[in-house]
This record gives sequence, structure tokens and C-alpha cells, in this order.
Amino acid sequence: MRLFRCRNCGQTVFFENKTCGDCGFALGFLASTQEMLTLKPQGGAFRQIKSLHRFRYCDNEARGACNWLIPADSTDRFCIACQHNKVIPDLSIPEYLTQWQRMEIAKHRLFYTLIVLGLPLSNYIDDPVHGLAFEFLADPPLPGPRVLTGHDEGLITINLAEADDAMREKFRAEMGEPYRTLLGHFRHETGHYFWDILLRDTGRLDGFRAMFGDERLGYAGALQAHYREGPPPNWEQSYISAYAAAHPWEDFAECWAHYLHIIDTLETASAFGLRIHPRDAKRRLLHADIVFAPHKVDTIDTLVASWLPLTIAVNSLNRSMGMGDLYPFTLAPKVIEKLGFIHHLVHQPV
Repeated sequence: MRLFRCRNCGQTVFFENKTCGDCGFALGFLASTQEMLTLKPQGGAFRQIKSLHRFRYCDNEARGACNWLIPADSTDRFCIACQHNKVIPDLSIPEYLTQWQRMEIAKHRLFYTLIVLGLPLSNYIDDPVHGLAFEFLADPPLPGPRVLTGHDEGLITINLAEADDAMREKFRAEMGEPYRTLLGHFRHETGHYFWDILLRDTGRLDGFRAMFGDERLGYAGALQAHYREGPPPNWEQSYISAYAAAHPWEDFAECWAHYLHIIDTLETASAFGLRIHPRDAKRRLLHADIVFAPHKVDTIDTLVASWLPLTIAVNSLNRSMGMGDLYPFTLAPKVIEKLGFIHHLVHQPV
């Protein structure tokens, strides 16, 4: 993600900020230009400083869940990210409100990257057939069944419990996963959605099947076999994660999530002017100058050439703090091919 500055005082501000911590001016994110605007109140709305343009916040700003802007004369109540919410929890319950706010932070970061990449983002109201929708659900009282996070024909369901750090860590340990985050969930589940939009609905399945396998193989049976028997031997040579080996759909969704991880993290690294030049490294493979816009590069090789040194560096920093690796994954050559397939798909979506 790029860095943002207050247009009034020049202070660096962050994506979720609604006020500048230095000068106190109001801030809001404008999705159409991917800019953080500095605002002055004017006539029940806000005016961008040094401009005549007027805006108001998405209605979810009042719920502490959004800082995105809408033109003051728009009839929309919600921003382009919040328009995709189909079901939200009972916000009169403090625990649910807090969890949903955390969900929205992750979801808005997801939408930032999807917008920067120029991907199609129809919502379920304007496009009931192909629109993307989210429902945020809490588990029913025991002994009721848990809400399962997943995707079904454009509807993404997220269990609110995932926003509880202790519960998410419990789920991660039970599932044997090296990594589990809210943002990772959103990125993975949108992988299923964009598989529908960019591959299934466009009839471009031959290339997918050649790269990932035949998705027509029984999905439910494949998942049962995965949970019963685990991944195949040496799965690391072909898959980004053990779960990716369960079925071609999951392989694609996992690679899609990692592609978005790479794009957003490299953009942040570039914004901070990061350079990776280990003093004792004799091999140039460990060097990287991250001075490019990752969503505009031509090939996956350009991304990977910077991603690998960056992850080695940040993993080493994490270990210095006594923490696990920030990116506990290995990009085998076959996985890089799959990421290249997704890169091509994103840049040539139709």
C-alpha cells in the first residue's frame, strides 16, 4: 500500500486514519483516485482543502468501521467497499461491533488492492447474478453448528470469531496452518469469486486445468480426503500450502491470496523506499531495490525477484524479535508458474 500524507501539514498518515494526529484535520479515503484527502467541514459535509470538491463519509463511518468518502451530491449511503455488505451482525452487542470493525479494516485493505489492480467489482444489488457480497455471522449458541467461512456464487461468509485473535490462533493450530489472518481470509475467498468471474464465466478453463488440475473432480470428496489423509508427499514442490493440494479450486484461491499478499506488501515496501543489500551476501539473488509499482509490472519474475529477498529479510527481523516468520512459505518453481498464470489473468481479465 502506498504512503499517504496530510495535505495540510505534510504529516504521514495511515490508511485507517480519520484525523491527522499532527494538525487535527479530518481525513478520508477517495477510492476513485486512491488518495487520502484532507477535509474541512462545510455545510453538513466536507470540502477538500485547496479545492471546491465536497464529500461526505460513508454511513459506516458513524459505526467506526469506515473512513471512505462519497461525493456530497451522491445518492449512495455507502462507499464502494461497504456497498458489498449483505449481512452485518447485531451491532448493539459490543463484542460483535468490535469484531465487525476489525473485519472492515481487513476488507477495506482488500478492496484497496482490488481497485488498484482494476478488477471488476460489481455489487450484489446492481448485479444480482455476478455481484460480490459479504455476510458477517456469529456462531449460534452451543450445541449449534459453527459458521463456516467460505464462498458460494459470489456470497462470501466470514465467521465473526475470526476477528478474535485467541480464537483465530486456536483455529490455526487445530488446522495445522502456518498463517491465518483476517486479510488472508478475505483474499482467499475472493480468489473463489474471481475464479468464477475471470475463468468460469469467460470459458477460459483449458489453461486453468493445465496449470491447476481439473476442478470437475469431486470437491466435497477431495476435501474429506485432505482432512483425513493430509496433503500428498512432497506437496511443497507444487503447492503454496498444504491446503492448496486439496483441490484445484483451493489451489487457485491460495495462489490468488498470495498474489495479493505480494502486490500489496511490495507496494508498501516501495513506498518506504526499501532496499535489500545484505553486507555479507555474495550472491546478487539476495539483493533487491523495490522502486517500482508492483501492480504495473509486465511479468511475475519482476515481482518474485524482489519478493524473495524481502521475505528473507523480514523473516530474519521477526526471528530477531523472537517471533515466527512473517511469511512462512516457499515459492517453488511450479508455484511461481501458478502465480504467473494469475498475474496474466489479472492483467488480461477478458
